[in-house]
Amino acid sequence: MAVEGAREVITLEARPVPMLGARRFPALRAASILTVLVVWEIIAHSRVVPPVFLPGPATVARELVRMIVTGELWQSLAPSLGRIAVGFVVGSASGFVVGILAGVSRRAEAVSDPLIAATYPIPKIALLPLLILWLGIGEASKVAVIAIGAFFPVAIGTMSAVSAVDPLLLRAAESLGATPLQIITKVRIPASLPVIFASLRLAAGMSLLLVVSAEMIAATAGIGYLILYAGDLLQTPRLLAGIAVLSVLGLLSTSGLQAVERRLLRGRHLG
Repeated sequence: MAVEGAREVITLEARPVPMLGARRFPALRAASILTVLVVWEIIAHSRVVPPVFLPGPATVARELVRMIVTGELWQSLAPSLGRIAVGFVVGSASGFVVGILAGVSRRAEAVSDPLIAATYPIPKIALLPLLILWLGIGEASKVAVIAIGAFFPVAIGTMSAVSAVDPLLLRAAESLGATPLQIITKVRIPASLPVIFASLRLAAGMSLLLVVSAEMIAATAGIGYLILYAGDLLQTPRLLAGIAVLSVLGLLSTSGLQAVERRLLRGRHLG
């Protein structure tokens, strides 16, 4: 934000604190995953647990490759990704707007805070039967339950971060003639970015959890339906392959959001 005087331009803009340790210890991160796989393989080969209940990682990997080659994985994954994408975007955008309003306006906070506090503890998947009654058994009810789940972490995190911005920064911006909109876009939001992105990562995880739950209850396609159907038929390698795919999706969503966050923070510090 810039305020022009007769002879000088004073610039004031909140800078978010860089995310610490975002790229540290890559070898240690890889080693932790490798250790789990090795221990899993050892247990599977020891036959302590029957293979029908716990096949080894190699068996699961072969099943995953087979599903990729035959196209079965994409047929199950595509509907889930579509539901997650729409639900996450709608829920996160709504949560961001509500969080901003409640963080800058005491009246908006007085309205939204008790409603959020009363509805947040409700298990979101418990709303699915009601949503099916309202929206039908098609895509709308599943997308809606994902959007509701994504809404709460983003709304709560954004509201807390925006309302906790250093008052000295706000008073300095006001004294330099900043408009309320400039204070939000140039001071409050930049200072809140780390918390907002942490909330988005929580929302992404919640979206994955809810899409699987919804597909197990009211769907005939999707990764959740694949896992449930494989479990019913004792197709454990197929079941674990579906779980592995969910794990990869979780890693990709977290890494993607962290990359966007680093890019925004780096751009602001270079700018």
